[in-house]
Amino acid sequence: MSSDLWSFSLATYARPGVEDACLQLQTAGANVCLLLCGLWLEQRGVACDQQRVQQLQALTEPWDIEVVQPLRALRMQWKAGAMEDAVLKGMRDQVKALELEAERALLSRLEGIAQMWARNVSGSMAWLEALAGPRASPNRDALQVLRIAATGT
Repeated sequence: MSSDLWSFSLATYARPGVEDACLQLQTAGANVCLLLCGLWLEQRGVACDQQRVQQLQALTEPWDIEVVQPLRALRMQWKAGAMEDAVLKGMRDQVKALELEAERALLSRLEGIAQMWARNVSGSMAWLEALAGPRASPNRDALQVLRIAATGT
């Protein structure tokens, strides 16, 4: 298991089925960085409680709204045009790199909060559902794909 959240996230995301599960959850409104953090906390055996969930959500929401989502929207807006315009494709690739860097910064901030939390010998399997919130019910299969993939990292 990777010790830092960024390495853990990269290793988990690279596993079969995870990208599709993440896109499904993202389309449903879930924050993938937050879910990857939840997986990481589950793997570390950190107990999940409502106060911790709220801390992670409070940190994530403004960064996601103000930084990640605008970059993602611009990247998606340019998708069709970039197929026909090499200059626009290059600019889109730069926006994509900025979006990834913004997600990396968010993961670093999430890790900064969570690394202080003590590990629990019995572990905790509630993080994904707690962080996905109401999006969890219709996407249980996608959450399970993430959970299984994380056990292999």
